Amino acid sequence: MSLPQLSPQLLDQQPELLPDHRRLLALPEKIIQFGTGVLLRGLPDYFVNKANAQGIFNGRIVVVKSTSTGGTDAFSEQSNIFSHSIRGIEDGNQVDDAVINTSISRTLAAASDWTAILECARNQEINIVISNTTEVGIQLTDDDISANPPVSFPGKLTAYLLERYRAFNGSAESGMVIVPTELIVGNGPKLKAIVLEQARRHNPDEGFISWLENDNHFCSSLVDRIVPGKPDAETIEALSQKQGFRDDLLIVSEVYRLWAIEGGQHVRDVLSFAQADKGVVIEPNIDLFRELKLRLLNGTHTLASGLAYLHGLDTVREAMENAETAQFIERVMLNELAPAIPYKVDPAQAQEFGRQVLDRFRNPFIRHQLIDITVQYTAKMKMRNIPTLLNHYQQSEEVPALFAKGFAAFLRFMKPVVHKDGGYYGERDGQPYSIRCDSAAYFDEKWKNAASPVDLAQQVLSDVSLWDTDLTLLPGFAEAVKGHMTEPVVTGTSTI
Repeated sequence: MSLPQLSPQLLDQQPELLPDHRRLLALPEKIIQFGTGVLLRGLPDYFVNKANAQGIFNGRIVVVKSTSTGGTDAFSEQSNIFSHSIRGIEDGNQVDDAVINTSISRTLAAASDWTAILECARNQEINIVISNTTEVGIQLTDDDISANPPVSFPGKLTAYLLERYRAFNGSAESGMVIVPTELIVGNGPKLKAIVLEQARRHNPDEGFISWLENDNHFCSSLVDRIVPGKPDAETIEALSQKQGFRDDLLIVSEVYRLWAIEGGQHVRDVLSFAQADKGVVIEPNIDLFRELKLRLLNGTHTLASGLAYLHGLDTVREAMENAETAQFIERVMLNELAPAIPYKVDPAQAQEFGRQVLDRFRNPFIRHQLIDITVQYTAKMKMRNIPTLLNHYQQSEEVPALFAKGFAAFLRFMKPVVHKDGGYYGERDGQPYSIRCDSAAYFDEKWKNAASPVDLAQQVLSDVSLWDTDLTLLPGFAEAVKGHMTEPVVTGTSTI
């Protein structure tokens, strides 16, 4: 017997699935969102839906599909309703929940529905813009904001805001709160600068420029939640049977969620959905959240990925199930990285964040490949970990022994032994693995010419052009790294 498809009709027939669905589906539109991707549906749209269920925000989202590829058929067929499976670890306990999300009212394609999109600009209640058009999307291009539609996302946004400015005669009250979620530091100011430049190029109305600058709030934000792409067929089938319906828009995410937004009281008032979940944080400065994520989550990933991979493991979950690698990960994060974050951080807050990260690493439902974390390994080590290392030595001359072990594993991972099709490959247990790093050729030359692994470590650590500093000047660090360089490059049968 085939399962019914998720739809308003199904909710009418089976009200126990979502008892309040008629009220939720009748809420007015308050947000326009550029992007249909799973991250937006799994994070911002999740928060809006949760707030609506609690009777807090009471507004729905008009979603704009900005690209020319694909269509909106699945959204249309299900009237934009989708299910969200939330699976993982929280506070040490396994979570496996599901919600039906009714936060999206319409899905419009920019290529064919531009007139309808501009009509939204004339709706006083729609006073929030959310976007995720990838990092490439926030770029200044030679766009025509009078086109139907403009090509770039900033061009579309400029045209949308111009339409709103004209509709409400530039009133201060018609200004919008604009929250880009693209993974760019300072994404709010960057988007604002591009919109202002587009406006000056195409409509040098000083009133419009002044309205953009003074009455619209472009807020930097940081999003943090693992929302993989479309689940595999086995997962879809299992979840469909569990839920009792078919959903072509099904998404799966981890439990952890964070949306840090830079703003003051006005932004808090407009983004009232933030009250529904502790995962939305609105502060005048969100650098702390960026530093915690960069140094503890990303930094630990970088220090542990090569070591765990060479230990014979393939995923972060496997690394957390192995007693030795799990101990390394927990201790390097909480004992060495957390106290040395190069930013003023409450130690208790750093420890709490670190333990949340450890729960995320243990998620039994997410398969995060270690080999994928090693992509651009050298740049990641420099950006994520070297500032923490330097700050450690500002505080203490004690050698961070686990950091040194992870760094040595990085050097050993970066030893090419096979050249194939223009690529560089290391070797684990007799099998090649791809070294996907712009510095692969650099390490190939260093490993070939070094007199020994210890000599290789000395050369790389002292290379100011690579690290912008001489790491051999840090008391005891080079010696600690060198002490691990005599270990076998493949450590699948060795202890950590």
